[in-house]
Amino acid sequence: MSISFRISGAGRLKQAKTARFSFDGQAYTGVEGDTLASALLANGVHLVGRSFKYHRPRGFLSAGAEEPNALVQIVRDDARKTPNVRATVQELYDGLTANSQNRWPSLAFDVGAVNDIASPLFSAGFYYKTFMWPKAAWKSLYEPKIRAAAGLGVSPDKPDPDHYGARYAHCEVLVLGGGAAGIAAALAAAETGVRVILADEQAEFGGSLRFEAGARIDGEGGFAWAQAAIARLKAMDNVRLLTRTTAFGYYAQNFVGLVERVSDHLQNPGRELARERLWQVRASRVVLATGAIERHMVFADNDRPGVMLASAARTYLNHYGVAVGRNVGVYTANDSAYAAAIDLKKAGVNIAAIVDLRDNPTGPVIDEARGLGIEINFGRAVVRAGGKLRVSSMTVQPKNGGGERTIPVDAILMSAGWTPSVHLFSQSRGKVAFNEETRRFVPGTYAQDCVSVGACNGTDGLDATVDEAYAAGAKAAKEAGGKAGKGAKPKVDASESWSRGMLGAAPGAGQGTTVKAFVDFQNDVTAKDIRQAVHEGMHSIEHVKRFTTNGMATDQGKTSNMHGLAIAAETLGKPIPQVGLTTFRAPYTPVTFGSIVGHARGALFDPTRRTAIHPWAAAQGAVFEDVGQWKRAWYFPRGAEDMHAAVDRECVTVRKTAGLFDASTLGKIEVVGPDAAKFMELLYTNPWEKLEPGRCRYGIMLREDGFIYDDGVVGRLAPDRFHVTTTTGGAPRVMHHMEDYLQTEFPHLNVWLTSITEQWAVIAVQGPKSRDIIAPLVEGIDMSDEALPHMSVREGKICGVPTRLFRMSFTGERGFEVNVPADYGQAVWEALWAEGQKHGACAYGTESMHVLRAEKGYIIVGQDTDGTVTPNDAALDWAVGKKKADFVGIRGLTRPDLVAKGRKQLVGLKTKDPKVVLEEGAQIVEDPGQAIPMKMIGHVTSSYWSENCGRSIALALVAGGRDRMGKTLYVPMPNGTIEVEVTGMVFFDEKGERLNG
Repeated sequence: MSISFRISGAGRLKQAKTARFSFDGQAYTGVEGDTLASALLANGVHLVGRSFKYHRPRGFLSAGAEEPNALVQIVRDDARKTPNVRATVQELYDGLTANSQNRWPSLAFDVGAVNDIASPLFSAGFYYKTFMWPKAAWKSLYEPKIRAAAGLGVSPDKPDPDHYGARYAHCEVLVLGGGAAGIAAALAAAETGVRVILADEQAEFGGSLRFEAGARIDGEGGFAWAQAAIARLKAMDNVRLLTRTTAFGYYAQNFVGLVERVSDHLQNPGRELARERLWQVRASRVVLATGAIERHMVFADNDRPGVMLASAARTYLNHYGVAVGRNVGVYTANDSAYAAAIDLKKAGVNIAAIVDLRDNPTGPVIDEARGLGIEINFGRAVVRAGGKLRVSSMTVQPKNGGGERTIPVDAILMSAGWTPSVHLFSQSRGKVAFNEETRRFVPGTYAQDCVSVGACNGTDGLDATVDEAYAAGAKAAKEAGGKAGKGAKPKVDASESWSRGMLGAAPGAGQGTTVKAFVDFQNDVTAKDIRQAVHEGMHSIEHVKRFTTNGMATDQGKTSNMHGLAIAAETLGKPIPQVGLTTFRAPYTPVTFGSIVGHARGALFDPTRRTAIHPWAAAQGAVFEDVGQWKRAWYFPRGAEDMHAAVDRECVTVRKTAGLFDASTLGKIEVVGPDAAKFMELLYTNPWEKLEPGRCRYGIMLREDGFIYDDGVVGRLAPDRFHVTTTTGGAPRVMHHMEDYLQTEFPHLNVWLTSITEQWAVIAVQGPKSRDIIAPLVEGIDMSDEALPHMSVREGKICGVPTRLFRMSFTGERGFEVNVPADYGQAVWEALWAEGQKHGACAYGTESMHVLRAEKGYIIVGQDTDGTVTPNDAALDWAVGKKKADFVGIRGLTRPDLVAKGRKQLVGLKTKDPKVVLEEGAQIVEDPGQAIPMKMIGHVTSSYWSENCGRSIALALVAGGRDRMGKTLYVPMPNGTIEVEVTGMVFFDEKGERLNG
């Protein structure tokens, strides 16, 4: 039977309903408003987990998001099993089921604890040394074992049945942090009339006012004032309040990502309610009021369950009405722990002793503690904590050495001081500065329109915090266009204030070979590990971090980073600022994949794009394939045809009569403006200035390094207007590439870029009868070869609607591409189809398109190129303007490696057995009898059966390919080696006579 540690009359949950829950199968009761942590503590439960490496017993360290130990699995049903939930954040609801993690067979008896006994073998960096030898053992022995042991919780094994919301929001002032500073800043900003968002990760606003018993503002208790102020803000139309909402990332241009926990605290949230909501907020000004995080004391066995931060004990008492023990010890180097001892003493909890590392501190809280009869020991250190599954004693001695004294306790509260929470500030690319007097990093140089206020800015004292925050909120609102506010600044009547403290290990910590004084609780990093890392040559704090894994756990080093830094600095003999600070990366606290992905999963994982002609193709029984985000008709089977039969028929029909192909997915960009031709000259390898309106040209776009980036046909519609086509998958990146250069490299050019991919439906009509099919439907365009030669474009009408008619071909046959407004795409297609039927034409899909273009040696960027192919490699030198002085990639093309002999070049391949079709991606060798591993000289990029050629055909990148014409090479495959002959890239109509019918 559990003993209740709920203190009668304490806390703010007095009238709350009872909530039943279970932990590791044991039934307990709490009250609504509890967190899982406060409810377990109310039942006397301190042991809640095991550490990652040593499997040591662990309890609650904190009462908030910084918790490194109390990570549990929350189980709602078979499909809803969430690992690594912080018990200090998880709100209690009736029926909650939680389980501990990283233990077997039970939490009290975990066989993994043998690692603690063998800890000398697992010191810092052991994995870098141990798993290097023998090399062959990595895959067979080390990796499987490491993967099995990695992690704390167990990942869910069923699809997540919950859904997640997403919102975009804009405001003039975004306040992050709902403590006294955040509320004061929000009040000041809101009174000016601007849009304000106030967000806090707790279930209710108040911050440290939840536990600061001595705070009074505007004549009432601090927490009561906070609730009254929130009520005022809630009544304002220009204010949005977000509780249970964590700002996890601060990005460019004041873009902040927040995750709101919508239903994790509800017993039966219902399927219609989102579990979490991602807020993507763009703010004119950001006020950071993220507070400070209390540091623990670093001493031997400071990880025993029952050893926790002093502020956590105050929160559990003053907010939840729970005592963390009956006989409590305190170890501190800071005044704030005294306030915790005083509150507990007044609530009837025995304070066994306060051990203060400082020699002769003075102050009101010290006097008050002494007046309550609490034993105070100055100049002394706790050298170790006793107990195993829960702390049972603390051993004390003078900090300079001397006789030891063991004091029985059932909890130890500790405070080494407070660390400003500068995580979001650092994420904003702001530069922190080290305050030598207070020995803490605070915001220094700002990179964005934000301001830090209160404890996160290193401001001490509630009165100074409220003054600073109110002024900052008013200033931010004014700069964002707000009017003068009429509200009165909150008046602080009484407050608590503390600063200073200590950094690093306490005296005696980590000196013995078996002593474990923990810096990072979750990753089991000790003071000794930090010192060892420095002794082994890790002089950069980033190297120390990775060598020891300090600060790399899910808590992101919130409690451990400063201690680790101080210990490293001491060992190096350098000042802390010279050693530096590790990077604060997003997310601030772990974010679920669900909240990031939102609705983008399953069928909604990616937007599905369909062309205007898609319904017609589907009705004709087309089989579709995914090309980027597009659904494209792959082939059109008839009767019992399989894919190969259908493709063979389509390819033969196109060459004999004609075929219709939906090319609407091609990227299309309009380049318009007086300097359009100059811009094209710079972006493409080809010359464009002299291209006449009404004519087209095949263009190649390079990266700076000289490699092919994209290609496509460009039509000049007018002196100041180009219609640019790109590959289907390359449309977005080509648009971005163009915009990037226009805005950063060529801003002097008067050019405008417009993506028109979805505005035009494109119907390719290819084959000897293509003109006969189109001509009856076209108005205002002369279709003769003389008036509309190959590679030209005209504007007119088809079926009575506007068209841009291109005479071009990706099949080698006479061909046209009909561009019409997308709304008319299907209607025009159906009209062309009706005409085509008179001539025996067919519809063909992407597979036939690939075969037809390969027969002619036309490349596809991204398939026949791999990011390391130059125009010369692809036999496209003719498309590079020899007289051009400049274009993107021109200098890259002159690099020695890009003009060296022996580069891989695109060539054709014919198999010795014409019926054998090579596998795309297959490697090519010169000598099949060479020892393994063989020297690969190339690979197959495209390979098909060509019914028109009566054999297989392939394209390949081969080292020195053009010098190997007519030679035999080999393609080793599992079922034997295939002989191939190196040929030219054109397999059908080598002279190109069919382009003109």
